[in-house]
Amino acid sequence: MVPEVKPKKIMTQPLPQILDEIEDSIRGADEAAKDARKAAEEARLAGEKAANEAARVASEKIAKVEQLVREALALGELIRAALKDSTVALDKRLSGKQ
Repeated sequence: MVPEVKPKKIMTQPLPQILDEIEDSIRGADEAAKDARKAAEEARLAGEKAANEAARVASEKIAKVEQLVREALALGELIRAALKDSTVALDKRLSGKQ
């Protein structure tokens, strides 16, 4: 038994029809490429926006932490001064020098 050979499309369809199909395929590929470029640009813009927002939020948080550190340092200085004053006063009382 001899296997049946299916003729190639190019041999069974008229050339203008094949060329139209090729042209349609090219148009479809071009549209797909345009859509892909547009999606890539939108993704790039979204990424930039997200990065800018993340930088803004990080900057705000850093500023808050810096403020807390300044306040903690100032409080530490007040505590140190109070301890120094109380140590001096305690030494005077203990030595009887009031």
